[in-house]
Amino acid sequence: MNERSNRNREIHILTVIFIASMILVIKAASIQLFNKKYKTAAENATVNKKILHAPRGLIYDRNGQLLVVNKPAYDIKVIYNQLDPQMDTTLICELLQISKEKFINNISKNFRSGRFSKSVPYTFLSNLNPEQYAAFQERLFEFPGFYSELRNVRAYPHQNAAHALGYVSEVSRKNIEEDDRYTPGDYIGVSGIERSYEEQLRGEKGLELLLKNNLGRDVGQHADGKLNVDPTEGLDLISSLDLELQQYGEALFGNKLGGVVAIEPETGEVLAMISSKTYDPNVLSINQNRGKAFSALLNDTLNKPFLDRSVMAKYPPGSIIKPILSLIALQEGICEADRTIYCNGEYAVNSKGFTQGCHVHPTPYNISIALQHSCNSYFYQLIRELLEINGYSKPGEGLELFNSYLRAFGLGNKLGVDVSQENKGYIPTPAFYDNLYDDVVTGWKSTYVLSLGIGQGELELTTLQMANLAAAIANRGYFITPHLIKGFRNSSLEEESIHLEKKQIPIDQQHYEPVIQGMEQVVTAGTARNAAVPGISICGKTGTSQNPHGKDHSVFFAFAPRENPKIAIAVFVENVGWGSDYAAPIAGLMIEKYLKREISPQKKWLEDRMFTLNTTESNP
Repeated sequence: MNERSNRNREIHILTVIFIASMILVIKAASIQLFNKKYKTAAENATVNKKILHAPRGLIYDRNGQLLVVNKPAYDIKVIYNQLDPQMDTTLICELLQISKEKFINNISKNFRSGRFSKSVPYTFLSNLNPEQYAAFQERLFEFPGFYSELRNVRAYPHQNAAHALGYVSEVSRKNIEEDDRYTPGDYIGVSGIERSYEEQLRGEKGLELLLKNNLGRDVGQHADGKLNVDPTEGLDLISSLDLELQQYGEALFGNKLGGVVAIEPETGEVLAMISSKTYDPNVLSINQNRGKAFSALLNDTLNKPFLDRSVMAKYPPGSIIKPILSLIALQEGICEADRTIYCNGEYAVNSKGFTQGCHVHPTPYNISIALQHSCNSYFYQLIRELLEINGYSKPGEGLELFNSYLRAFGLGNKLGVDVSQENKGYIPTPAFYDNLYDDVVTGWKSTYVLSLGIGQGELELTTLQMANLAAAIANRGYFITPHLIKGFRNSSLEEESIHLEKKQIPIDQQHYEPVIQGMEQVVTAGTARNAAVPGISICGKTGTSQNPHGKDHSVFFAFAPRENPKIAIAVFVENVGWGSDYAAPIAGLMIEKYLKREISPQKKWLEDRMFTLNTTESNP
């Protein structure tokens, strides 16, 4: 009996041991084979996941000159939760050559803002010089929570085209929320080409898995590097800019405020896009002095260097609107090319003796002569007849007709150039004048808005739009949306390019020739003789844009040569007076530089004058 009882007890004990063993085996299998949580935790203790940042794509000019490159830079990153409270901050400051105050400022973040997390790396110090990096890297293992990271930051071989190229900055919280491919500390294009082509330029990140020892040092590749992912560099862009022309234009504009845009009419490619005052784009590259440089530019309220005057500022175009009005009048049949309108130096607005002024010049026996001498009386009469095309009491209908043509020329809306900050300018509508003159019993009349015929009043254009008008006339009735990028340099995308679409203007071909003839006479024997270039037929028009806050603005647009035009250009110089004195000679010099690559000896005196004239000292 006892023997049987002992035998049963033994069986029970063995059964319990077997069951317990099986439970342990199953649990071990679950932990080691099936549950990834523990595997991940183990890997995190031994594997360092290192993000490999992709180099941004390079940017070239149309002739293969590099405009934007990458240079290597090292950042020091921090994971706040891994910091040693007893770390030797004095030693860290010595190694990195920074002050205690800077250490505290850089390590302290507003973790409640949502932009930073104590468990996510953030940048402690960026763009270390080689001495700083070497000294710190040698003793990095002494400072848990700190690690180094190789980055590529933007650099500019030439100090030009800052507004067109744009700049990059660290991503914001909004950027991260909108696109999960960004993490804190990443860079993103903020303006110019860098912003418009961010998707193509940024590339794709890679990942490197490194084994760590018990001291936290990297000792080799995890899984022999088989799980690593190489970064994919961004696409290289070929811009339409001509670096030599851009540099020359910026030099001519050195001490002046305003903008220049030059376009290749046949393609819509932007050859130069200048805004002055400008700045060296290198100062906004990611570096330790960037904050001070940014603040200095932002606080320069006199010159406003962040204002891109080529596409953001809008101005009354002045008399450069007269060729456009001429084309509209010819198309609508209110004027023939050989029409004479007499001018004695003033235009009679009404029978009560109110007049608008003009200047002394020969009688305009045709529309070409009227353009040559910029006769205000001629164009007051044309705009008046256009506005009254359906009767004296219906100027709104005439204005809407006028505006429909202006919109066909690309005015009143953004042209769609590939920089995001473009302004659409302004075209006053019938509703605008209905509201403005709502206290007039009989409503407003054409005589109230005659200034539109000479490019004054409420009409406002950007310099880009002015250049595009010149391109449209050069093409005899069409334009292609101006753009700064021709295509991609990367071999896999050699055939890919920017889509070009002609925007047709509803004006018959025959009407362009008398207008172009008049524009050529402006340069050869009219108000823009300073723009003439030996051996090149330039067609242009000066303008003096009224400025209620100071001296008038100088305006000129042109294209050249007359047949098979290669360049269309608009120049706007703020607060300097006549279009013939500043804008016209700058445009002529830039046309000659682009087409001949050198300035003729007889124009050197004018070049020297434009280089040295400082128009900013006396500006309001």
